[in-house]
Amino acid sequence: MKLLIEHQCPQCGAPAILEETERLFTCSFCRVKSYLTRSDYFRYLLPHHAPENADLIYVPYWRYKGTLFSATQAGVRHRCIDVSHQALELATLPISVGLRTQALKMKFVTPAASGGFIEPRLAHGQVVKTFQEQFHKSLPRPVFHQAYVGDALSLIYAPFYEKGRFYDAVLNQPLPTSAGHETPLGRLPSVKSHWPLHFLPALCPSCGWDLAGERDTLALACRNCDSMWQATADGFKEINFATLKSASRDGLRYFPFWRIAARVSGVALSSYADLARLANLPVAMQPDWQHRAFRFWSPAFSLRPKTFLRAATQATLAPPRDNFTRSLPHGEVAPVTLPVAEALDSLKIILAGFAKPARRLLPRLSDILIDPQRYLLVYLPFETGRLEFIQPDLNLVINRTHLQTTS
Repeated sequence: MKLLIEHQCPQCGAPAILEETERLFTCSFCRVKSYLTRSDYFRYLLPHHAPENADLIYVPYWRYKGTLFSATQAGVRHRCIDVSHQALELATLPISVGLRTQALKMKFVTPAASGGFIEPRLAHGQVVKTFQEQFHKSLPRPVFHQAYVGDALSLIYAPFYEKGRFYDAVLNQPLPTSAGHETPLGRLPSVKSHWPLHFLPALCPSCGWDLAGERDTLALACRNCDSMWQATADGFKEINFATLKSASRDGLRYFPFWRIAARVSGVALSSYADLARLANLPVAMQPDWQHRAFRFWSPAFSLRPKTFLRAATQATLAPPRDNFTRSLPHGEVAPVTLPVAEALDSLKIILAGFAKPARRLLPRLSDILIDPQRYLLVYLPFETGRLEFIQPDLNLVINRTHLQTTS
C-alpha cells in the first residue's frame, strides 16, 4: 500500500493529496505543473490530535521500502520489505510506527511546521543493516551477496507531548507509566524544521517546452526537442537515451531499460563471447562475439522481484543489436520508476542469476568487482497482448499484473 501525503500547490496554495511515489504535480486549480525533488530523502509528519497549547516533540523513525535480493547456494532469493524503525535507540518508545503510515494521511515536513524535531541518533545505514541481519537468519546458508533494489528511504516524525507525563499525540493518549517516567524526550536536543521542499518548474531547460511524463516518473520527456531529463537538487540534468527501432508501429508499448557498460574484475566478462562462456549458452560461438562489448541490462521500471530478475537476465543474455534511434518513442511509453543507481546495485545479482554452473561462481562473488563506466536509457518496443506484453527479439514476456510491485 502506498502512503498518502497531504500537500499544497507551491504556486497557488490549493490543497492536494499525493501518493508516496508521485513527483510530477499538476495543480487542479491553477494548472501549473511542477516537479517535486529533494536533496537527500523525504521527511513526513504523522497527524496529531494534541491540545492546541501542547508543545509537540517529534520523534524520528526511519522507513525503508524495497526488495532485498540474496544470492545463496540454493539460488537467488528475494524478500519484499516495508518496515520502520525508531532512530533514537530509546527502549521506552515504540520501536516502529506500525501501520500508521498506511492508515493516516501524512504531510511533508516543511519550515512552516511547528514543534521540536529530534535529530536521528541512528544513521539510516545502521537501521538498514539491522533489517538485513534480521532477514538474513531465514535464508539458506551460505549467503554470498545481498542487494537492495527499488528502495525508498524516508524519515517519519511521530508526535508526542508532555503534560505531567508523556502523551502519544496521534492517539492523544498517555504512554505507559514506565515509559512516561523513563523517556527523556523533554531533555533531548531538538531543532525547528529547516528542511524545505524543492519544486522545479516542469519546463525543458533546452527549449522551454513543457516536460511530460507520468506522475511517478523519474525521467521527463520534451517532445519539442526530443530530449530526456532527470531532476536533481540543482535542477534538471539531461539523460542520454535511445529507442530501439521496430518494423511495426501499431499497438506498441515502450518499456525503459538501463544499458550499463561496466569494467568487471575477478571474472572474464568484457565481451559477448565471455558472457556466452560464463552463462554456458547452448549456442555455437560466433566469430564476431569476441569483439562485441558486454553490457548489463536492467529494467528501469517497477516489476515484481522474480519478473525483474528474469527480465534483466534475458535482456543481458540476448541484448538487442544497436538498431537505435536518438528520438522519443511514438506510442505508449512506460514511466521510468527505477533510477540508475538502483540498477547499479542489482548488477551482481544479475550476474549471479545467469552464471552457470552457479556453484562455481557464487562463492567468488565477494571477490568480483563491478565498476560502472557509463549508461544509456533504452526504450524497447513490446507488442501488446490481452494479458501480457511481448518483446519478440528478446523472447521476453511481461504479464500485466507483474507491473506492480508487491508491498
